[in-house]
Amino acid sequence: MKASITLILLGMLFPSFVFSGEIYGIIRESGKSVGQGVRIEITSNNNSYSEETDKYGSYRIYVPEKGQCLLKLYYKEQSPVIAIYSYENSVQYDLILGKKDGQYSLRRK
Repeated sequence: MKASITLILLGMLFPSFVFSGEIYGIIRESGKSVGQGVRIEITSNNNSYSEETDKYGSYRIYVPEKGQCLLKLYYKEQSPVIAIYSYENSVQYDLILGKKDGQYSLRRK
């Protein structure tokens, strides 16, 4: 009972956390995971949120703002960027990392 009341109070005090959108997915290069420790940064309305991939190349980032964001991947001394959207609910972005003329780029699967 106390835990329920605490959660309700936290939801009232911090509504942006309760309704924040989750952006998650997996990043692959040549059909394989990019591996663990690859930094991802999502920028929205002058705020940045970052996380690192797990050993499967998966990521999960909570972004309270809604609308267009930029996802930047820090991989092998390069930083490809892709435009994505944050919503009130969770959204999945599985991404393919490609390389052309020595430059990495991201595209949605």
